[in-house]
Amino acid sequence: MSASPKRPSQRSIFLASRIVIVGISGYVVRPAQARREKPRVSAFTSANIDKILALGPDLVLTFSDLQADIAADLIRRGLNVHASNQRSVAGILDMIRMLGAMVDASERAEELVGALEARLAEARTRADDLKKQPRVFFEEWDDPLISGIGWVSELVEIAGGIDIFADLRNQGAAKDRVVAAEEVVAREPDLIIGSWCGKSSGLSGVMARLTFDRTPAVQHQAVYEIKSSLILPPGPAALTDGPRGASEDDRAVGATRF
Repeated sequence: MSASPKRPSQRSIFLASRIVIVGISGYVVRPAQARREKPRVSAFTSANIDKILALGPDLVLTFSDLQADIAADLIRRGLNVHASNQRSVAGILDMIRMLGAMVDASERAEELVGALEARLAEARTRADDLKKQPRVFFEEWDDPLISGIGWVSELVEIAGGIDIFADLRNQGAAKDRVVAAEEVVAREPDLIIGSWCGKSSGLSGVMARLTFDRTPAVQHQAVYEIKSSLILPPGPAALTDGPRGASEDDRAVGATRF
């Protein structure tokens, strides 16, 4: 994604009115106007470098080590690049503050952080009213089975759940969060939440998995999906819709019961 302050007549998608987003990744879905109006210049691990260069951005924002090669290519071509690497709720809030400082919008960034912290506090308060803390298996991928990354595990807890693989949350690489089906069954999840990046979770298939019928989640048909765009990108949406989607209520925003 690229940003440029060269056309102040357009309204920013982010924090400061004079900042213009000139290009986005194919995974950007919010706000809806971005997909309608902005050229898509990258996927997650690949990018059209020439297309980005043609946009003339003053700053390119990337995320994580998985985009290190993209960042290196852009730097070699003379562009300014900032790579963030947040893997926790606190890290997401710090990223917002950092981005605000970079675009001279620190006050607006602090306002956003304050609003997000208030929403998280509200989610914790709602969680206090739960009669039981459900044990949750958050499935980030299906083959192999991958448990939830750091901020997702935290959001499950904020929403009132107990992440059954919280011991793996600090493993940033997905390969280090691979779990066996037998481990899932042994940890007896009350809820299974699927959110597969880039595709819809086939949760009816989850319920039919061999041995999963022994889990309380499948026995009580407590198997849900949260759209990956709501909780897997480590940005503001994860802190607003994420906790609601991860709640026990099947009417929660972004959750679909199968």
